Amino acid sequence: MLGMQNDMSVNTGRSGSGWSKALGILMVICGILAIALPLASSIGVVLVVGWLILLVGVWHLIFVFHSHSFGGVLWQLLLAVVYGFAGVYMLMHPLLGLVTLTFVIAVFLFIEAGIETALYFTIRRKTNAGWVLFDAIITLILAIMIWSQWPSSSGWVLGMLVGISLIFSGISRLSLSAATRRPSLMTPATG
Repeated sequence: MLGMQNDMSVNTGRSGSGWSKALGILMVICGILAIALPLASSIGVVLVVGWLILLVGVWHLIFVFHSHSFGGVLWQLLLAVVYGFAGVYMLMHPLLGLVTLTFVIAVFLFIEAGIETALYFTIRRKTNAGWVLFDAIITLILAIMIWSQWPSSSGWVLGMLVGISLIFSGISRLSLSAATRRPSLMTPATG
């Protein structure tokens, strides 16, 4: 009975890993396309973010009717207007949204580099703490690269980052798919 369970779990893993492998390949291809066409993919990111912000605005508008106090209604209504305006603005003016998002990413990366540096000095005596400092340095370099070329960097930053992320996510998915396709060398102890 135990051997039958092992065969079933291997087969289930194998059928799922085929779809996972296909998704991994698709992610790598999309990542390469995003890097090859950084402006188009950057605008695509802005449009997706714009729709998400607009959706959050709609949710806040719905929450207006669920608020039980005047302050709650006012707060939810104000948030709905701000999110709605930002979402519509990004959808109507994707290039300006792109410049704004690039600026926000540069500021975010500067802050992240500072926090990671502070973390390094907090844990510097720990094993492999140097990787945190290395991450902080790379993040700072990336922030400086984006900031020093802003707003002209807006045409490539988002698309490049999304492309790199898709490629590494695809490679990671492919690696995990390959690992699940191989049967385990360990056999359960019978007893």
